[in-house]
Amino acid sequence: MLRAIAVFKFLKAATLVAASLGALRLLHKDVGAFAEHWIRLLHLDPGNRYVEAGLAKVSRLSPAQIRNLGLGGLFYAALFLTEGTGLWLRKRWAEWLTTIITSTLIPLEIYEIWRRPTAMKVVATVINVAIVGYLIYRIRHDDGSQ
Repeated sequence: MLRAIAVFKFLKAATLVAASLGALRLLHKDVGAFAEHWIRLLHLDPGNRYVEAGLAKVSRLSPAQIRNLGLGGLFYAALFLTEGTGLWLRKRWAEWLTTIITSTLIPLEIYEIWRRPTAMKVVATVINVAIVGYLIYRIRHDDGSQ
């Protein structure tokens, strides 16, 4: 089970690295035009209120905000890689680290679900709660020998 959690952490890290590098590549570029290009490419309705709202929000991002998003994403990716590597190697410290970090983010995830519920947010939160529950069980009931 630890290796399955590690793979989950690695996938999260890879996704964040890709998104962060993509964000950093947009520094000092017309982000609105870039987003419009993808809206056309994905055949999304530019008149849709959600698409319009997203486009307006993205167009207002400053270079500093884009840089902070990219660097913040890389920081979290490094954290997920650390957790995943430690879990893959079945290190006790990684169980503790993952339990602490994941459980501290659950209240924020619940708040985000309360603000704007989506199926993806609910699924991610359920997975994270299951991971924390499993790791707490392991830490409490395992003597540490592998």
